[in-house]
Amino acid sequence: MTILGIETSCDETAASVVRLTDGRADILSETVRSQIEEHAPYGGVVPEIAARAHAEIADKVVAAALDDSGLSLPELDAIAATSGPGLIGGVMVGMMTGKALALASGRPFIPVNHLEGHALSPRLAEACAFPYMLLLVSGGHCQFIRVDGLGDYQRLGTTIDDAAGEAFDKLAKLLGLGFPGGPAVERTAAGGDEARYKLPRPLLDRDGLDMSFAGLKTAAARIIEAGDLSDQDVSDLCASYQRAIADCLSARADRALEGFDGDRLVVAGGVAANTAIRDALDKVASRHGARLIAPPLRYCTDNAAMIALAGAERLAAGLVPEESLGFAARPRWPLDEKSAAEDPVYGGGKRGAKA
Repeated sequence: MTILGIETSCDETAASVVRLTDGRADILSETVRSQIEEHAPYGGVVPEIAARAHAEIADKVVAAALDDSGLSLPELDAIAATSGPGLIGGVMVGMMTGKALALASGRPFIPVNHLEGHALSPRLAEACAFPYMLLLVSGGHCQFIRVDGLGDYQRLGTTIDDAAGEAFDKLAKLLGLGFPGGPAVERTAAGGDEARYKLPRPLLDRDGLDMSFAGLKTAAARIIEAGDLSDQDVSDLCASYQRAIADCLSARADRALEGFDGDRLVVAGGVAANTAIRDALDKVASRHGARLIAPPLRYCTDNAAMIALAGAERLAAGLVPEESLGFAARPRWPLDEKSAAEDPVYGGGKRGAKA
């Protein structure tokens, strides 16, 4: 089963051709066009700039992925595209590109939840049987989710304010470290003393698996506002900040694995590329006799291979919605829609429940 995947939910235009054979994923091609240079002057992603950049390059990125795979559209079994959640302008560009290609080739179109792509991304590199405990940690999301199967997700905990990735980006912007913020903070932290600054670990004194990072951001901002920081001060602050986030995530992971009937802790999303966080989670998994599974670093951040894989698994399982060409782009699309609707963490709105 061979699928073209398209990903445009944020600031990277990506396309990939993946072949699924007996549950094993073979990546035949992948092409990524980053927008780092376009957004760097603003210290973060500007939605309007992102959407225009996607529109200008999407057809070329898809053509390159097909050329590299050695396949043509008629040789594909289906076309999958991120259809939410994400920056709605970018999501619409990728989704409409996928729909147009599906119509032109007579192939099925598969709308894919971007978060499901991350949830399944470890399966790009190795067998990762269900069930597993998932920590989805990125710039926009930070959740613990029990994954019992394709499309079978239960939210156990989530951030009640900001995501961990957003917290990294905010610190980088305050310190002028550049964009993207997460890798910049990690590089700067390498030469710092993580015990130098006493930063808060919000919510760790409470039951449950919910998280919070707004207070941590505020504490760091006050240190920066208090006076000029030397280069060593900046490194120490980054190291202390990174340790605080790693402690919050690992403490919650420790609680999530208590009584869990599986033996796999999966971490996915852009922040999963952070070495300190991976090391902390690995120690937690080992204490519970579990194994930490993370995608290769290139598949932690947004990529089209995970979208193609999710599309292929859905097609193989017969989980493609009827009239998928009429599927509307969704800026909000929780993995566990039942929990988001019945037990929202911070409400919803006209666009639906927040993740």
